[in-house]
Amino acid sequence: MPMNERALAAQILNDVLPLKKGQVHNGRSLSAVLPKTLAKYPEANRPLLQELCFGVCRWFIRLDKIASLITNHPFKTRDSDIHALLLVGIYQILHLRVPDHAAISETVEATRQMDKAWAAKVINGTLRRLQREKSELEQSLPDNLTVQAAHPKWLVDMIKAAWPEQAERIVSNNNTQAPMTIRVNPRHNQRESYLQQLKQKGIQAKLCEFSNCGIQLDKPCSVEKLPGFDQGHCFVQDEAAQLSATLLDAQPGDKVLDACAAPGGKTTHIAELQPELSALVALDADEQRVIRIHENLTRLSLTAEVHAQSLEDFTQQYLEKPIENTTENTVIIDSRNENDRPLFDRILLDAPCSAVGVIRRHPDIKWLRKRTDINTLAETQLRLLKTAWTILAPGGTLLYATCSILPHENERVVNAFLAEQSDAKEQVLNVTWGQPASVGVQLLPQKDGHDGFYYAKLIKAGN
Repeated sequence: MPMNERALAAQILNDVLPLKKGQVHNGRSLSAVLPKTLAKYPEANRPLLQELCFGVCRWFIRLDKIASLITNHPFKTRDSDIHALLLVGIYQILHLRVPDHAAISETVEATRQMDKAWAAKVINGTLRRLQREKSELEQSLPDNLTVQAAHPKWLVDMIKAAWPEQAERIVSNNNTQAPMTIRVNPRHNQRESYLQQLKQKGIQAKLCEFSNCGIQLDKPCSVEKLPGFDQGHCFVQDEAAQLSATLLDAQPGDKVLDACAAPGGKTTHIAELQPELSALVALDADEQRVIRIHENLTRLSLTAEVHAQSLEDFTQQYLEKPIENTTENTVIIDSRNENDRPLFDRILLDAPCSAVGVIRRHPDIKWLRKRTDINTLAETQLRLLKTAWTILAPGGTLLYATCSILPHENERVVNAFLAEQSDAKEQVLNVTWGQPASVGVQLLPQKDGHDGFYYAKLIKAGN
């Protein structure tokens, strides 16, 4: 008999959440742990398991505060899995429609399945107390965004500093379920006709407001139900991310580089929109994620030159010249090489970032990231910008993007780059969406809408 959803959720969450004393996190993400478990679990039971994992990650601080109020003693380090199980039980009672008695009994049963039958009495007693006192307990919680909206204090502080008027709305939106949005492949359908195909299948949806190829479903569904999915008629991608290829605006004959490409959503979109490129190159340093690029290209019947390589390594190899670090913060590469390879006309740099703009989809980001990560990421982003610039042709376009809402990773990085790079200038984005920043445009996560994303478009002086 397989473990019930509560026991499995506790084991997964024990790998992801900062449950052990003095520990920030185990370094593992839900996206790394959960899919492997789901694949081995009965299909009918997967939605509840997924809901428990996502829900507890989403509300961790708040749930853990309540746990501290209803337990007499903190859990020992070796029993962090029971700590996680208690959070699973609390989440069910406070957030799910599961009857309290069923939630309690199944959570108690999970202790036995986890070979910790001694914890049955503890779990039963604490959850029954919560059942009796939940209104009083919730009212006793501190009235601040860290607890009420379950965001770490450092992140709340940074959001408040960046977006003082929108901060409460941002953290509230972060705790909602993100919609399922698809991108219609224009090589097969116009999105209006595809919308009708969805409705004929009983799938209710609406056209996206800003992406001219996007459709947002009223309710998520399995991709197998989407008309022509296996034949490449559509791609699951958030509306904000869909804007990348449109903004890049590749032209016939362009040589295009997607510098951080996995899993291939933006690469495939570029290829769909412009079939007459002279070349399309996709890079990603993660070999496992590169497999996803190949899979998506195959499903959509598209082609690209794909490399499992970092941008720095690719650039050095492409130019066949060693990288010279002339200063601590400046990378200079000779733009000529013995083979006189053509430089890229357009580069999309969707830079590695904190991903705090997509917390709705990855609530564990709140616990996987820490304040010190932001400066480290900003340094990486600036370095990648400088590296990409060396292989951009004069007159070429570089689109800088992140799925972050923090200026430290966005406009500050671009402004620092522009201050050092005399041959770079901003091309102001003439768009009807987002909020203008000092450079570029910022999209904030919207309830029942797009994710948080940042874009800046840069032009290289020359032809």
